[in-house]
Amino acid sequence: MEERNQVAATRGSESLTKVSNESNRAATLPAVDIYENATGITLLADLPGVSKDRLSIKVQANELLIEGEAAVQVPAEVRLVHNELREPLFRRSFTLGHDLDKDNISANLKHGVLTLQIPRLREAQPRKISVTVT
Repeated sequence: MEERNQVAATRGSESLTKVSNESNRAATLPAVDIYENATGITLLADLPGVSKDRLSIKVQANELLIEGEAAVQVPAEVRLVHNELREPLFRRSFTLGHDLDKDNISANLKHGVLTLQIPRLREAQPRKISVTVT
C-alpha cells in the first residue's frame, strides 16, 4: 500500500512536507513534532527502542528518509516458545523545501526521541538591512 499524505508541516510555508510509508514491509509511522523559526526547522520523532546502530537517516535529492528498527530484548536464559512480537520498523519520509540546507542537518538520539535540526539556507534566512543617512 502506498500512502502519499502531503501536508505542509510548517505555518503555510512548504519547507517540509511529509510523504509517508512507501515500502513493501509494514512499517509504523513514528509520531513527530515539527517546529519552525527564521533559522530553520526542528523535527522530533518518537522512536522507542531504536538504537543509533539501527537508525538510518538519509537525504536524497529533496527527500529526507528516517528509518529505524527497534530491538526486542529476549533474555539469554529463556527459551522462546511462542513468538508474535516482531521488531518494529519505523519509517517516515519528508520532502524538504528548497529553502532548507540539506547538507547541514544535525541529528541527536536521546531516550528514544530523535531530534533533527534542519537549518535554512543562509540566503533564505531573514537579514537586517542597515540604513545610512546622507
